[in-house]
Amino acid sequence: MPDPRYQVDVSVVTRYLPEQSQPEHQRFAFAYTITVRNKGSLPAKLLSRHWVITDGDGHVEEVRGAGVVGLQPEIEPDGEHTYSSGSVITTKVGTMQGSYLMHASDGHEFKAIIAPFRLAVPGALH
Repeated sequence: MPDPRYQVDVSVVTRYLPEQSQPEHQRFAFAYTITVRNKGSLPAKLLSRHWVITDGDGHVEEVRGAGVVGLQPEIEPDGEHTYSSGSVITTKVGTMQGSYLMHASDGHEFKAIIAPFRLAVPGALH
C-alpha cells in the first residue's frame, strides 16, 4: 500500500499541431498539457523529469532534466501545478511515459509515475 503522505496524480491532455508538423519530412508535432496534483499530506517539490518517448516504429528516446519548463514547483497538499510542453516524433502515432522525482517537505524523495499516453494524428488510428 502506498504511503498516503506521498501521493501525486498526473493527468495529461494531448493535441496534434498540424501547423508545426511536416508529414512529408516525417515530422509530427504534439502539445501536451499536464496537471500534477498533490494528493498526499505533505508539500512536495517537483525536482526533475524523466520521459520515455516511443515512436510508431519502436524507436525510443529518453529525456531527463531538472523541473518542468524551467520550473521546480512546490505543490501543497490538495494543490496542483499545470504546464504545457511539446514533443516531435517521426511517425503519426507514438507514446510517452515517465516519472517526476518529487521531494517532500520531510526530506523524503519519491517518484510520481506518468502513465503511458498516446500521441496520435487525428484519423491515424482506426
